Amino acid sequence: MSTGDKHNTVYIALGSNQGERDNYLAEAVQQLSENPEVEMLKVSSIYETAPVGVKDQPSFLNMAVKIATSMPPLQLLDLTQEIEQAGGRKRKEKWGPRTIDLDILLYNNENIELETLQIPHPRMFERGFVLIPLQEIEPYLRFGNGRTIDDYTGQLTGKEGVRKWKSSYGGEGFGRSES
Repeated sequence: MSTGDKHNTVYIALGSNQGERDNYLAEAVQQLSENPEVEMLKVSSIYETAPVGVKDQPSFLNMAVKIATSMPPLQLLDLTQEIEQAGGRKRKEKWGPRTIDLDILLYNNENIELETLQIPHPRMFERGFVLIPLQEIEPYLRFGNGRTIDDYTGQLTGKEGVRKWKSSYGGEGFGRSES
């Protein structure tokens, strides 16, 4: 499939707080990029974040990616859930521990409200662990409501709990940064 066929711009948040967290992230990015209907455009640094909701669990590693895809939203949702299942994701409790989590944040500038999928992601605007990696890869992002990513990150509370863990993703180079 040629790049011209991949006309949908999508942002996906990834997170892990079980086992070899960085390996789960690397594997998920790899699986996304190996799909013939997906072109990986940008990959954020990895951030370490204290858990939200259920506090008694390990810290998360979080990141964001920008892709181009020919997939419609529900097909992309199926792909992200297949990647989660391949990574051993078990959906036991809301906001509980997980090996890998992929959330579709934005699909073009569309608003989608289905039982299984809401875009923009309903809680993304209040989550530093989503907005900070997203801002890194798309610093001038403007949402469908006209507001910028700076507007949202500027009003975040608790963003000091999101710290850079690894400066940038380089395929072979997942691991804690020395800085």
